[in-house]
Amino acid sequence: MGGEPASPYEAMFSFSRVVSVGELVLVGGTTSIDPNGVVLGATPYEQTIEILRKITHEFERTGLGLDRVIQNRVYVTDISRGEEVGRAHADVFGELRPLMTMVEVSGLIDPRMLVEIESVAIR
Repeated sequence: MGGEPASPYEAMFSFSRVVSVGELVLVGGTTSIDPNGVVLGATPYEQTIEILRKITHEFERTGLGLDRVIQNRVYVTDISRGEEVGRAHADVFGELRPLMTMVEVSGLIDPRMLVEIESVAIR
């Protein structure tokens, strides 16, 4: 897809940010980390908004808008703060209403990360 990786882990772990398979376009696990290793956002809400901004950018690079998203998988480190994540999701997706699963995980690769999201869209 070109451009600088959205995460410093992409080159290190040899993975793709976006993969297209037939009609599906998948954006891999995305956190609010920037290319310099800075985790953007101190709260789950702020991190989710940044993550969805990054995911939107990746879909736009493939010619798709958020209206083509059919599923989001959301991983949080503290489910008791899931309302913040859900509110951010609603603020971004509004009436689009893709499928969403939110699960609590024991941790993400960097302890400053509170949220990670995978997304699937269809052409």
